[in-house]
Amino acid sequence: MKKPFLSALILLAFSALSHAQLMDGKKAFTKADTLRGMLTPLRTCYDINYYHLDVKIDLENKGVSGSNTFEFTATQDFTKLQFDLFANLEIDKILYKGKKIPFTREFGAVFVTFPKAIRQHTKDKFTVFYHGLPQIANNPPWDGGFIFKKDKAGNPFVSVACQGLGASVWWPTKDHQSDEVDSMLVSITVPKDLQAVANGRLRNIMNKKEGQKQYNWFVKNPINNYNIAFYIGKYAHWSDKYEGEKGALDLDFWSLAEDSALAKPHWDADTKPMLKAFEHWFGPYPFYEDGYKLVQAPHLGMEHQSAIAYGNQFKKGYLGRDMSGTGAGLKWDYIIIHETGHEWFANNITTKDIADMWVHEGFTTYSEVLFTDYTQGKEAGDKYLIGLRRGIGNKKTIIGTYDVNEEGSGDMYPKGANLIHIIRQLINDDEKFRNLLRGLNKTFYHQTTTTQAVEAYIIAQTGLKLEKIFDQYLRNIKIPVLEYKIVNNELNYRWVSDVADFDMPIKVSIKEGEYSFIYPSNDWKKTDLSPNITAENFKIDPNFYVQTKRVD
Repeated sequence: MKKPFLSALILLAFSALSHAQLMDGKKAFTKADTLRGMLTPLRTCYDINYYHLDVKIDLENKGVSGSNTFEFTATQDFTKLQFDLFANLEIDKILYKGKKIPFTREFGAVFVTFPKAIRQHTKDKFTVFYHGLPQIANNPPWDGGFIFKKDKAGNPFVSVACQGLGASVWWPTKDHQSDEVDSMLVSITVPKDLQAVANGRLRNIMNKKEGQKQYNWFVKNPINNYNIAFYIGKYAHWSDKYEGEKGALDLDFWSLAEDSALAKPHWDADTKPMLKAFEHWFGPYPFYEDGYKLVQAPHLGMEHQSAIAYGNQFKKGYLGRDMSGTGAGLKWDYIIIHETGHEWFANNITTKDIADMWVHEGFTTYSEVLFTDYTQGKEAGDKYLIGLRRGIGNKKTIIGTYDVNEEGSGDMYPKGANLIHIIRQLINDDEKFRNLLRGLNKTFYHQTTTTQAVEAYIIAQTGLKLEKIFDQYLRNIKIPVLEYKIVNNELNYRWVSDVADFDMPIKVSIKEGEYSFIYPSNDWKKTDLSPNITAENFKIDPNFYVQTKRVD
């Protein structure tokens, strides 16, 4: 049995992971939620091609000012569109072809009206100028906004985290995961004695007025809004290369100068072995053109594409703890492994709606299992996965509510990973499973997608009947119960499930020392057991996340 106090701690840890803004208690939805979460014609009428975000961070007053240029292609004729910016930030003007154009605001939505219709397939652009005091994150990254801290010497140490809450908390953007910008220039102006790090590659540093410098970072690959970030501080920087599947991958490391002696050996220990393991399982790192960076951040961590936020205090595990309780998780740094796993699942494969965030978090949590498997052996990986079940509450579905910007339960991390592990058991061939993962990243390369598309791909590639399994684990709260009884060396068994006609195969100990598949349904079935298998030593393969119930 689980110890209730320990289970509560693990559940708390999973609900407070670095890469999610989980809002589990949210039930009543408003018009503001719909404006934020729904794809209306005012959003689908244009496809974002390019942004130039050009901002100055006011460290003294904790503010931001600047502009963002939207370059887009019209998907239909229109005269009006929606972008997003939190209501507490002021819009100074919107320029189109050198002239101001009118706009209105409702909650976090901004509606722009153009002087004449923009025709389908036309490429066009407009620029939004704005300023204000963005929301401050009180407990980053679990509540979003700006983060203002100091290093040990009292220098500014500043960043932002906004997953779930939305990038429009600090810059004007089309704030919906379905439309990733194709490329982007991020220009950050800061005092000249500090550095500003962002996504992509550093193009140049320009001197500005009043003792300021502008750091210009270019992102060549498609990127989702919440991944755009900046890091400001007194940094040390060093570079390396990883010889990967697509050639030499540039590695850049940015730690606070005061922590560089500690950071370098710690980061070096995990980074290249991790990239080797992940490329083995998932295929090439998805953003060779933008390189790979680890950046020390004033919060625990986040999967900011090509600029991973790191704040795990240079400890193994999750702030020195093993999420699985097996000891395997103390042999590597949780934030480095998990957040980099998101480069494949969340950044390469991105869900259109945050309700499907289990695709990001379930597969990325499973990346921890696969890294453990690759470096410590399959038995260690399996034990690590099974240990993560301590964090599953089964109190809410792991798919959220669509069109209102609401994700599902925090169970999406360990429960999503266990669902993937079940599929791996049913495939029963790790090379086929590896090809499935690599195929996902190739098929959905740099795309936004849905749970349904991911399910359909897995079903088509495996040839397995997985529809009811997906329904049971993703769209229902409870996990299936295998009821069984043993009479005269005969096993009687059936599934009790929320999904009708649930028929997932499962491995059990029909013979001593090995597991074999049986094929339960909702109706009772029976099969013979070896004479030495009794009710006392009968076992279910622990790699299957199910409940069992022995009945008389």
